[in-house]
Amino acid sequence: MPWISPLARIRDAWNGQKARDKDLRNLVSNLPYEGLHKWKQPNRHFPSNGIKTTKYTILFFLPMNLYEQFHRLANLYFVGLAILNFVPVVQAFQPEVAMIPICVILALTAIKDACEDFRRYLSDKRLNGMPCLVYSRKDKCFVEKRWRDVCVGDFVKVESNDIIPADLLLLHTSDPDAVCHIETANLDGETNLKQRRAVPGVCITNPEFEPESFTGIVVCEKPNDNLNHFKCYVEKLDKEKVGAGISNLLLRGCTMRNTDFAIGFVVYAGRETKAMLNNNGPRYKRSRLERRLNIDVIFCIILLFTMCIIGSLGHYLWLDSMSSVPLYLVLGSALDNPSQSSFYKFFSMLILLQVLIPISLYVSIEMVKIAQIYFITNDLDLYDEETDTSIQCKALNITEDLGQIQYIFSDKTGTLTENKMVFRRCSIMGTEYSHKENGVRLSAVNKPEEDEDVLFSQSFLSSKPGWSLDSEDSEVSNSQEKKSDQRHRSKDHAKSDAAFSSPLETEVIPDQKLLQRIKETERIDAYLDFFLALAICNTVMVSMATAKRPRNPHFVQNRKSNPLDTLSSLVKKAGSIRETLSSWTRPRAHTSSDIILTAQDQSRDPTEGQTCSLHVPPQGPTPAVSLNQLCYEAESPDEAALVHAAKAYGFILLSRTPDSVTVGLPSEARLSFQVLDTLAFDSNRKRMSVLVRHPISREYILYTKGADYAIMELLGTPCDEKLQKAIASETQQHLDCYAKEGLRTLCITKKVLSDSEYESWAVTRQHALAAMDDREQLIMESAVQIETNLCLLGATGVEDRLQDSVPDTIMALREAGIRVWVLTGDKPETAVNIGYACRLLEQDDLVINMSCKNQVTCTSILDCTLEEVRRYSNNPLNVDTTPDISLVIDGQTLTMAMSPDLRERFIDLVKHCRSVLCCRVTPLQKSDVVKLIRDKLQVMALAVGDGANDVNMIQAADIGVGVSGQEGMQAVMASDFAISRFKHLKKLLLVHGHWCYSRLANMIIYFFYKNAANVNLLFWFQFFCGFTANAMIDHWLMIFFNLFFTSVPPVMFGIMDKDLSAEMLLGLPELYRTGQGKGTIVHAAIILGSVALYFTVTLAYGAMYLNNSGYWNLQAQMADPMFYLVCFISTVVALLPRYLFHVLKNSIAPSPIGQARRLDTLEPSIRDQWIKEWRSFRGGVQDKTSDVPIPPSPSLESLDDDSIMEDDFTLNVVTEKQQRPANL
Repeated sequence: MPWISPLARIRDAWNGQKARDKDLRNLVSNLPYEGLHKWKQPNRHFPSNGIKTTKYTILFFLPMNLYEQFHRLANLYFVGLAILNFVPVVQAFQPEVAMIPICVILALTAIKDACEDFRRYLSDKRLNGMPCLVYSRKDKCFVEKRWRDVCVGDFVKVESNDIIPADLLLLHTSDPDAVCHIETANLDGETNLKQRRAVPGVCITNPEFEPESFTGIVVCEKPNDNLNHFKCYVEKLDKEKVGAGISNLLLRGCTMRNTDFAIGFVVYAGRETKAMLNNNGPRYKRSRLERRLNIDVIFCIILLFTMCIIGSLGHYLWLDSMSSVPLYLVLGSALDNPSQSSFYKFFSMLILLQVLIPISLYVSIEMVKIAQIYFITNDLDLYDEETDTSIQCKALNITEDLGQIQYIFSDKTGTLTENKMVFRRCSIMGTEYSHKENGVRLSAVNKPEEDEDVLFSQSFLSSKPGWSLDSEDSEVSNSQEKKSDQRHRSKDHAKSDAAFSSPLETEVIPDQKLLQRIKETERIDAYLDFFLALAICNTVMVSMATAKRPRNPHFVQNRKSNPLDTLSSLVKKAGSIRETLSSWTRPRAHTSSDIILTAQDQSRDPTEGQTCSLHVPPQGPTPAVSLNQLCYEAESPDEAALVHAAKAYGFILLSRTPDSVTVGLPSEARLSFQVLDTLAFDSNRKRMSVLVRHPISREYILYTKGADYAIMELLGTPCDEKLQKAIASETQQHLDCYAKEGLRTLCITKKVLSDSEYESWAVTRQHALAAMDDREQLIMESAVQIETNLCLLGATGVEDRLQDSVPDTIMALREAGIRVWVLTGDKPETAVNIGYACRLLEQDDLVINMSCKNQVTCTSILDCTLEEVRRYSNNPLNVDTTPDISLVIDGQTLTMAMSPDLRERFIDLVKHCRSVLCCRVTPLQKSDVVKLIRDKLQVMALAVGDGANDVNMIQAADIGVGVSGQEGMQAVMASDFAISRFKHLKKLLLVHGHWCYSRLANMIIYFFYKNAANVNLLFWFQFFCGFTANAMIDHWLMIFFNLFFTSVPPVMFGIMDKDLSAEMLLGLPELYRTGQGKGTIVHAAIILGSVALYFTVTLAYGAMYLNNSGYWNLQAQMADPMFYLVCFISTVVALLPRYLFHVLKNSIAPSPIGQARRLDTLEPSIRDQWIKEWRSFRGGVQDKTSDVPIPPSPSLESLDDDSIMEDDFTLNVVTEKQQRPANL
């Protein structure tokens, strides 16, 4: 190893820091420098792949741990007093004895920290020692190394089912299309596969990639924790720049799937990988009780200093009143000067009375919270058998906040609903198709006694792609065989690894009217485009259901050929078809396993006028692919529902690569489209698009789907403007009807681009993709540029069912005094329908609908609304009642209402509202609403959601709850508590929240009470000893009072206390608002054990004590009967006033808790009857689920313009008669 001067080392370290801080990094291959010294490596400034998450080392554990513990002011306080006790003039008792409590507390905390750090060390060792394949220039092949040996600039080979060791820029794969599939469950919890593509134009040594041939420079951005964005480009020798993004990056921790191998260039390693930057460890939040506890400790300090000042003054007056120093005091000491002596006695009193501040309180609170979390996580009522998941507690120190929630902010889709999207209705070219048969089956599934798999194994109608209207009779005759086959398929779906693949989502019954329409129509271009858009305008990946994915994180060395390779090779050989449709040709009868991939004729001129046919006869025999082997990997349930709907009509998504997508037609033919670009969905545009080149007409076609309000304003003015306007008007009415039925709606459009338009736009798009600055903004602007003058094809309506017991849960939460807000991106009509279904809105509520388009109108609306609310509250009929006011507001109005000028009025309005429904809101608006209400009203807020769009809202609330649904685990990973069903929120808050808060609050009071009683005993004794800071109790016994004698009873009180049973708390949700504790057999045993421990230790200590002043004192006292009489009378006299107060209170004006406690002692049947009478007497909300029908949706025929929300203020009082809103 060559000698390097210290100056050179300092200079190199300085240059390394500058290289790491740069916004852009230039990375080159390590292969030319293999074998050279570290100082000659070009990428040496960047960290290696070894990780270290431990906080301590063996050598520096003690000083670092003590430094960390001394950040807690209480520890500094007690250490300071212990050190002060070593000063002779202020010494209250033996210095060594004073050190025992703080030493025990610091030692216990240090042991806990050491155990946690040792577990982190073992985890780091396991990860750093995992094997991987790294290319060696010396060996001319990939050699096995450990993860810790991988460096930036290395070439790593990842094989199928292997875990990716570092962030790799994908350069080559075994797939002919240069793609690979990864599973990101370790990062975001999503089990669906994601496609990654090799950087185009970099691998020039196909079919085998030679890393030594890579001579480019990789320029990438500075490491960050954004898992969805990555800026990079590869600069070749000829200075050509090839852009790369997140679609070209393999993230550390992901798993390679369905790909034999992939080779990547390491851009980030170790602690700089995106996975490690997102590994922030457990979150720390301070609970409200903890903040209040700090205030209580401050008051205790003030009381302590007051008592010390009184003692100091008392000692001065006592000495000053004496003519000479008493004989029993030491002569020649500071006692000769009363002023100086009283000053020293202040510190002596401070040491003596220090137990007023409980030293073990914080440690006891941590122990109690750990036990509370144990009981919560092991509650079987919070376990979901379907998903095999139980509740997770990630924030260990805010359990008591669950009992103080005042506002709940909830997402709708996936949180209140199942997030199982079922295709229900559609509208094509202004004609509506209701799919009644599918609705009948769905209504049967909604019955609680029916099983989803069994129902969907009973086929009403074949939903297979090779359908034929004339073959229905034969299908009926073979119904038994079909039932058996579909029952088997339903079980396969239930066990599928893919998300959104339950029978409820995959089985779609085609509409007979739509089938007849297609049969009778000669030119069906619009219908073809509609179903093609459903099939290809998405990011759904196609895999084989037979290729099961292993779920273990270990390496699997077996190598199998990918079934997608055969399919991809067939897709590449595809041409185009050309035939004019003159009449409908019925296809031959076949089963779903007989779909044939046919070649297409590309010999004719593609520019000639053509009409696409759904039934192109096969050109020759080709291999068959069974539909049962196709498995769709979707990122959202909406996409999966639309793809399965297209499949039900014979438009089958067969394969997808970065450059092409293949769709099977009902004619057994297929179309292979060249994918030119995919404009991903974002919350600003509210839509996504796919730009393809048609294989027949060779036209550039843009298929777009998105929210109706985002699509309708982008429609163009074609030649037949009158027809297009009529179609748009009819489609809008259908959309409004769908929304009133609670369906999620999407609009489907098409746009044909000329060659010049596409070429001009492609240049702009390429510039945006290669940009390093403002890339996201430029990409969005390029998408907006092309998504104009769209041609409307139709619309879809997808249903998302409510989860079980959602209405009961919301009603219970409202009875508990919690105000519930629902924040959703759906249309107002859809949201209102769901609001009534989940009983967020009631039939007799005053429902205020707010919708406006400008600031002036919004101001007028708020003023008018506030006046109406005040008039409603002042109505004599509403005196002594809670106003049942609900607010419905859209996102645009919400933005204006939250502006600085109108914010106070909006806050004043929502304070009067029992529930609020916010529609058309963005993820950013969700978090802004939570912050506004929490900060302005100073309330405890809980946010619950299931998707990535709810993360900001969850993190903004005091408590974030994630629902482990079908859209990954982003919300769960960002939350404090994770549940699998919304109904679990009821017991989590009303039972466990009440218990945790009641137990911990009473335990803290218990601590302060016992310490105050002990200190008062010592303080009042000072009046009899001249305030000399002496004690009538032995110093060892004083120290053990807090440390041993009285430490267990409060802890057991905080863990085991149960003021009311779970059944009582669930039956009477109003009890959530307050609670007091009561004793149990466990508490009695612990208290008696504490007393016995005190007498045992004192007797033993007295027998061994060598000082005559304490020798056998307690034994002598216990021999006198008066001792027992004094103990008994003192206890009775101390507790009698409190017990007398509670007896009189519960007899004259009993509290709800007291009444409920008496009911809790009755038999269950009698108790339930009393609960019903109580709820009726106190005005509790009864279960009106069977009596309250869901507001009926207007039919398509009766829909008029008045039912569409205008830009005005609508104040609704919805009654049992379903009166129409009155416009003010």
